Amino acid sequence: MDVPLPHLDRPFDYLVPEALDADARPGVRVKVRFAGQLVDGWLLERVAESDHPKLAYLEKVVSPVPVLSPEVARLARAVADRYAGSLADVLRLAVPPRHARAEKSATATDVEPDPATGPAVTDAEPATAAEPATAVPAPAGGAPAPLDPRGWRDYPAGPALLRALADGRAPRAVWSALPGEDWADRYADAVAATVAGGRGAVVVVADARDLDRLDAALTAVLGPGRHACLAAAAGPARRYRAFLAARRGEVPVVIGTRAAMFAPVERLGLVAVWDDGDDLHAEPRAPYPHARDVLLTRAQLTGAAALVGGYARTAEAQLLVETGWAREVVADRATVRERMPAMAPTGDDPQLARDPGAASARLPSLAWTTARDALRADLPVLVQVPRRGYLPSVACADCRTPARCPHCAGPLGLPSAQGTPACRWCGRVAAAYACPQCGGRRLRASVTGARRTAEELGRAFPGVPVRTSGREEVLAGVPGGAGLVIATPGAEPVAEGGYGAVLLLDSWALLTRADLRAGEEALRRWLAGAALARPGAAGGRVVVVADGALAPVQALLRWDAAWFAARELAERRELGFPPAVRMASVTGAAEAVADLLAGARLPDDAEVLGPVPADEGRERMLVRVPRARAAALADALHAAAGQRSARKAVDPVRLQVDPLSLF
Repeated sequence: MDVPLPHLDRPFDYLVPEALDADARPGVRVKVRFAGQLVDGWLLERVAESDHPKLAYLEKVVSPVPVLSPEVARLARAVADRYAGSLADVLRLAVPPRHARAEKSATATDVEPDPATGPAVTDAEPATAAEPATAVPAPAGGAPAPLDPRGWRDYPAGPALLRALADGRAPRAVWSALPGEDWADRYADAVAATVAGGRGAVVVVADARDLDRLDAALTAVLGPGRHACLAAAAGPARRYRAFLAARRGEVPVVIGTRAAMFAPVERLGLVAVWDDGDDLHAEPRAPYPHARDVLLTRAQLTGAAALVGGYARTAEAQLLVETGWAREVVADRATVRERMPAMAPTGDDPQLARDPGAASARLPSLAWTTARDALRADLPVLVQVPRRGYLPSVACADCRTPARCPHCAGPLGLPSAQGTPACRWCGRVAAAYACPQCGGRRLRASVTGARRTAEELGRAFPGVPVRTSGREEVLAGVPGGAGLVIATPGAEPVAEGGYGAVLLLDSWALLTRADLRAGEEALRRWLAGAALARPGAAGGRVVVVADGALAPVQALLRWDAAWFAARELAERRELGFPPAVRMASVTGAAEAVADLLAGARLPDDAEVLGPVPADEGRERMLVRVPRARAAALADALHAAAGQRSARKAVDPVRLQVDPLSLF
């Protein structure tokens, strides 16, 4: 039942009246009476008898279309168990809300339950070898073209990966993309090989811009109408039509943002995720699953192949390699050096000797001359700035005290050169601001945003077109001539022919964050920007405003994400942080958190850490266990949450397993 109460997280038996017998099939939406109310639910299984002597009848079959497939139902149960959540919460994420108009074309015979996947309500079991699949229909106009490894030839294991997919096998790969790699084309090649082998595929990307690139690449390889795009931003009707097309088996491939991780693809042969370190892959709704982990669970349950790719590599992906669950697909060092741009930091000793101000300057001389030379060569220049806006953070110009809102103590910022200081938390304008420490009224920048950077560089290089790409407007591409592009991480447009120079500014804003993943995230953003530069032999240069001795900077300079991921995982293993261990956070009012933990039968080797302050006056406790005890931890927390909901505890408690942010 679609009821958000942990103690009701189990199937319930109902009688099927004769009038609903034809429509009441596994996977349909229904309405039932429960506790005197009419509630929504899912029909999971039809059986001849029940162990309960007295049963109520189904009230209604909402739609005869069985939108919940047995495979997705099993996956949803496994995801709920992994994240200490409820099946109803996961099903809300897995199946989009019904759109009656979009469903008109569907009939009750469009989809039949797949007996090969077994009953929907059984517990998830270890994956077995996939059954032989029938061939997916070829695009109109003839049979699929012969398998062509194309860009995968640059990776020694690449052609073998495609052959395994085409042969119907289930390889598991962690792919480190080369600089300048057209990742969308490589994913399209992997999907085409899977389809050629008679199976389907699900590919998840972080945002709409990546989805557009992959959509175009798949259309070029498979032909039009051979895949569906599934994204929450598409709108209710369009998303539901795409979902139904996949559920009815009309398309063998579904791509999308994290909404696609549960897409009901028949004869699933490949699950893939691009740039799994992007925090957009983490679902913000309970039970807070991560798209990467959902897809890997799906691969395990169905025997499908798995592909985790990116310019960077997360510690979680490195763990897959080190445990042998997946094999890495990387280029040899000679190919990496040939494809990468020339790299240089501004904070190492030789640069400091030539430019003593480089240690504190926002745009050291090396960065300035690199941009100038690229513009003179009629090449575009990309400037990556970690913060958007004009001056997102300001301070007193006299004593350097951070400027804060007199009402809520939030940080003040300036929206433009002539703008009035305003609070970034409550939005109140602070026109008459005076520093509480010295009484000064003049403000200076403590953090410079993308718009201010564009303004400064526009003055430094007069006559050169300046474009910005960020939250307000994200550019997909820019022409190849001389020009400045100021972009925030994740919004960098592709330049025709590649950028002549890429400047990575304000590295301290990424590296000094109080976050377990600060170094990993900094490297991920830098590699994504640097990957857009031309190769060094073609004049491409990358300048990072940071000390070259730092580990993330060293990984960037060598383009060696695997080395940094291995180092990061080793440090987390030594310190006892995910993914080396399984960790859950329990957040809420202090009394509520204490109440839940007191009622939880935690594993004997569990460590309870905290409390640490959380937002809105709440506190957070952390519970750590070895990975082998992960299931026991999730069961204990879910059971304790059920006890609290059964006795109608008032204060809510949020449970998150392996959250992206621990502090």
